[in-house]
Amino acid sequence: MAAHRKPRQRSLGGGTARTAATIALAGAATATGFDGTGHAAPPLSPAQVKAKVDTLYQEAEAATEKYDGAKEQADEAQKRLNALRDEAARRTDRLNSAREALGSAAAAQYRDGGLDPAVRLLLSSDPGQYLDNAAFAERVDNRQAAAVTRVRDQLREIERLRGAARVELASLTSRQAELRRQKRTINEKLGAARQLLSQLTQGQRAQLAADGGAGRASRSEGRDPLGAVSGAVSAATATAQAPDARAAAAVAYAYAKLGSPYVWGATGPDAFDCSGLVQAAYRSAGISLPRTTYSQIDAGRRVSRSELLPGDLVFFYSGVSHVGIYIGHGQMIHAPNPSAPVRLAPIDEMPFAGATRVV
Repeated sequence: MAAHRKPRQRSLGGGTARTAATIALAGAATATGFDGTGHAAPPLSPAQVKAKVDTLYQEAEAATEKYDGAKEQADEAQKRLNALRDEAARRTDRLNSAREALGSAAAAQYRDGGLDPAVRLLLSSDPGQYLDNAAFAERVDNRQAAAVTRVRDQLREIERLRGAARVELASLTSRQAELRRQKRTINEKLGAARQLLSQLTQGQRAQLAADGGAGRASRSEGRDPLGAVSGAVSAATATAQAPDARAAAAVAYAYAKLGSPYVWGATGPDAFDCSGLVQAAYRSAGISLPRTTYSQIDAGRRVSRSELLPGDLVFFYSGVSHVGIYIGHGQMIHAPNPSAPVRLAPIDEMPFAGATRVV
């Protein structure tokens, strides 16, 4: 009789042990991001944040200038549309009055037109008076014919005005769509910039603002926390060196707005974007400038960097997307971006694109 034996348990060794170890290592690699996919991205340094925010602010500024241009064109299209509608309404009122007059004359002719003119002459108690009245009626008929012609002309003019209004409405609709697109782009860029800046400490953000704001070359040396540059040109000196009284007035306005917040699309009196500050400064001097940097650079006589005088407009970046007001000694007043208010700055902190003398 064979003895019953318990089956011998195999030890976890050999190939089985190696398999278990491989599985464990694979799990550990997955859990710890062994292949690199599980690691969180390292936090950006303040310099890296500033570089990214710099790009975002430049892109937002370019979109802001496009928004400003589209808004200016939309406002003009709205004015033209309103004028066309008002003129069409006035002409329609005159047309309705002319139609009523013609209707009354036609009704009178119908009431008096049942008898032959010869019969009316025979029945008339005063044939001479009748003949005089007949001649008058003929002149009236001629005037009525002219009135009919005028009514037809009015109808054609009203239709022309309505056609022009339809064209302006289509233009306005297109400009409004462009406004929405640029506004969306601006908000996306600024939102991304705010998110990046939120990664910095309060002290780092304050230092960034003191250095001239994100989006600009860092130049902390010689700059106080309010954005003033050591050796900055005084308002009295800048206005005295301006080429004429209007340029001096624009420079004085810019000095008075130091510290005002940057708000895209704003033209004052309490907040500005870069071209809005320039436009408001020269408006205070009695000079009307276009709304955008793209147009402002052509609003006067081009001058070289070596010819700059206080009041000249200085433009930056290859796309001419930023502008400031020159005040002398290589300095300007400008509205930088949402991270910094209207302030003094050296013109070499951004890529110089050109300059214009308005007056």
